[in-house]
Amino acid sequence: MTDSPEQKQLRRERQAVETLYRAFSDKNPDLMDQAVTPDWDDIPLAPGQGPGPEGLKPIIRGFIEAMPDVQITIHDVLQVPGRLAVRAEIAGTHEGTLFGIPATGKQLSIPIHEFHQLRGDRIERTWHLEDWFGAFVQMGCFPPAPAPAPASEAA
Repeated sequence: MTDSPEQKQLRRERQAVETLYRAFSDKNPDLMDQAVTPDWDDIPLAPGQGPGPEGLKPIIRGFIEAMPDVQITIHDVLQVPGRLAVRAEIAGTHEGTLFGIPATGKQLSIPIHEFHQLRGDRIERTWHLEDWFGAFVQMGCFPPAPAPAPASEAA
């Protein structure tokens, strides 16, 4: 049995999304050029992130430096032609500075939820939500440690 044109399209679109995540897991930010359009819109941009695939490449490099064993695992995909919804997880060991937080040596597991809109065989727009609050809790940065009591109260 041969695949229908729609089945082939769905497979190519899923491959583009998987390639985006492989840019992290394979430690190859240049895979972004295969996964997204040159005018890719990433919503919202991270602080300091530029537009398009070139804007995300430094973010990917930062993750690789902070978590050398970083892996993105896809747990669920919902797909219709031209759109994919993904529930995934970023995981790795916090061995370098991440968002200004020095290495803790802790294992991090960060849930992510993303919606991708595709044009042809590439992603043209991504809306995403990561659980950064949970990541900060895992790194021991939240809640902040209470300030020491003033010397007059300690007596």
